Amino acid sequence: MHLYLTGYRGSGKSSVARAVGEALGVDVIDLDDVIEQSAGRSIPEIFAAEGEAGFRDREAAALTQVAELPPSVVALGGGAILRESNRERIRQTGRCVWLVATAETLAARIAADEQNENGPQRPSLTQPGGNPADEVATVLQQREPHYTAAADHQISVDQQNIPEIAEQILAWLDTQLS
Repeated sequence: MHLYLTGYRGSGKSSVARAVGEALGVDVIDLDDVIEQSAGRSIPEIFAAEGEAGFRDREAAALTQVAELPPSVVALGGGAILRESNRERIRQTGRCVWLVATAETLAARIAADEQNENGPQRPSLTQPGGNPADEVATVLQQREPHYTAAADHQISVDQQNIPEIAEQILAWLDTQLS
């Protein structure tokens, strides 16, 4: 059984996955890394060359590949839950925790990430030049039903650090496995 972490970008999926994987002593897989390695290019490059549909096809293929691996903690991309076939694969092969955050928290975290030396790591999902906080609110609202459908459990991450979130996930997992 895999533990899948879902949520909007900036919710802490990759960092929390590392903490939970370390605590459980299992491999940690970042689905976006699998996609980039398979494609031989970055996610923004994939979006530029293939559009969102091409990226989502690659994402579905990567999820199929990862689902067949031994149990691990998997940080999903923020939109991996958009396709019903992906949500079904997640349900069939593990448990899913949604890391929930407000649009304001997410926009602030994304802005902070984009200030690092590598620059933006993910493409805009709405119109170019738009207000980032508005983009987050719009896309988050569109995705909420999919996150709800995919998740077995939700954790609010706005006011918590990575170890606190990981501890909550581990406590929830204990209730699922006993």
